[in-house]
Amino acid sequence: MSSMSLYSYYRSSTSYLVRIALALKGIEVAQVPVNLLKGEQRSQDYLAINPQGLVPTLIAGDTPAPVALTQSLAIMEYLEERWPAPALLPSAPEARAKVRALCQFMACEMHPLNNPRVLNYLTDQLEVTPAQRLEWYRHWVAEGFARLEVMLAESAGRFCHGDSPGMADVCLMPQLYNARRFECELKAYPRILAIEAACQSLEAFQQAHPERQLDCPAA
Repeated sequence: MSSMSLYSYYRSSTSYLVRIALALKGIEVAQVPVNLLKGEQRSQDYLAINPQGLVPTLIAGDTPAPVALTQSLAIMEYLEERWPAPALLPSAPEARAKVRALCQFMACEMHPLNNPRVLNYLTDQLEVTPAQRLEWYRHWVAEGFARLEVMLAESAGRFCHGDSPGMADVCLMPQLYNARRFECELKAYPRILAIEAACQSLEAFQQAHPERQLDCPAA
């Protein structure tokens, strides 16, 4: 039985990337579904664990006292420090900084603009039409991927940095999953699509895919 638990939602981008990181490192955790559509993240029980009311939350139970860890990038860094092999960051300090910059670009510049909370505010509070909301989403996805395609020219091999999967690939795949859900045009980003294909060939990425999670509704 795992000594760690992951509170997550199958289609949450941040939950998805933590699942990928866990799978790449071969770490098994007990998964606890949190249904965002039903508002379970705002329940008193969940807020007692994570006052942010967000997923994911990783409960590290193999410590002297259980610790609730939040924010996906912080969780991924924790996993890298606790279980350094296989490494998700390169060894050179400069290269590590470059990979972290890619991760932060995706997590801080791209993801917030297509987060469901932001999209729902557009329609629910600002009375933006569904078509305008979709246009908003596709605009920011295109701008983000265009910049990322250029950034990857410096470091990409088979993956975002060299020929081994790492943190940047972990951050990339959920963004691509979302873009495909909303039928964004992606053919202008051949480097990104080649990296996506390389990631999809690995069992760790397949295992973490939203549609393979226990809380994914049956088709």
